Amino acid sequence: MMSTEQHIFGGVYAATVCPLRDDFSPDDVALAAHCRAVSEVRGIRGLLVNGHAGENFSLDRQEQNKVLEVVRRTVNSEQALIVGINHESSLEAALQAKDAAARGADALMVFPPNSWALSVAPETIIAHHQLILQATELPVFLYQAPVGSGAMAYSEAVILALVELPQVVGIKEGSWEVARYEANRRLVQQSAPHVAVMASGDEHLLTSFVLGTEGSIVSLAAVIPEVVVALYEAVQSGELKAAQAAHAIVYPLARAIYGRDPASHATARLKTCLKLIGVLESDRVRPPLGKLDIDEVKALQKALDQAGR
Repeated sequence: MMSTEQHIFGGVYAATVCPLRDDFSPDDVALAAHCRAVSEVRGIRGLLVNGHAGENFSLDRQEQNKVLEVVRRTVNSEQALIVGINHESSLEAALQAKDAAARGADALMVFPPNSWALSVAPETIIAHHQLILQATELPVFLYQAPVGSGAMAYSEAVILALVELPQVVGIKEGSWEVARYEANRRLVQQSAPHVAVMASGDEHLLTSFVLGTEGSIVSLAAVIPEVVVALYEAVQSGELKAAQAAHAIVYPLARAIYGRDPASHATARLKTCLKLIGVLESDRVRPPLGKLDIDEVKALQKALDQAGR
C-alpha cells in the first residue's frame, strides 16, 4: 500500500461548506472562520473547496472564484487546496479550471455533471476531462460517484482510461459500497499505482481504510475533523481498538447525514450540524433546497451528542 508520505497529496482533507447570507450570497466572514478552524486541526492535510458540500452546482463562476480567494488567503500556505470543477459544459468547466489555477489552487477535482446520471457515452466522459486538463497544468483528482448514481459512477473501462490521462494524481473514491471500493482500488493500483485512491464513503471509512488508502476527502471532516483524523491515524498505525473507538463516533453521525433519503439534503444536514455545534450562525442553503424538518434536526442533534459534540 502506498503510504501517506509516499504521495504528495496523501492524508485527510475536509470538504468544506459555503455559508450563506440572508440574500443567499456567500458569507465571506463565516466562510473564512469555518475554513480556518478546520484547517488548524492537527492532521488535516488540506481542504476541498467548491465541492458538492460547498454547493458548487448552485454557485456561479464569480462566486466560486470569490470562495477560493477567501479560503486561499485564510488558510496556511502549507494547506493544500483542492478545488472542485463542476459544470455541464466542458468549455465552462475549463474556464473554471483556469480561474482556480490563477487563484492559488493546488489541485483540481473534476466532478461528473449531474446529467450523466441519465446516460453518457464513455468517450464523452473522457473528452470532458481532457478539455479541463488542457486548460491548466494543475494536478487533477477524479470523482468516483456512488454506485446508485448511474453513469456518474464510472465503469472499470472508464476508470482505466481516466487514470492514464496526464496530471491525474488521485481519485476521491465515493462508491459508497465497500466491495466496489476495493475493486476500484485494486484496479487502479495495478494499472496506475501513482494515482492515489482516497477512501471517501463517510459511513465506510473504517473498512475502506483497512482495505488500504492514501487518505480521505470527506465532508464529515468539516464537522468532526479530529475524529476522522484519529480514525485514519489509528488504522495507519495498526491500532485496531483505537480505530474502532473512532468509528463508533463517526458511524452514527455519518448515517444521520448521508444514510437518509433524500440524499440531496446532505449539504443541508452538514450545515445544520455546524450550526448546532456553534461553528455557523446560519444553516441556510440555496433554493430549491430548504431548511430541514424538526425530526431531521433532532436526529442530527442526537448523533452529535453521541459524538460528544
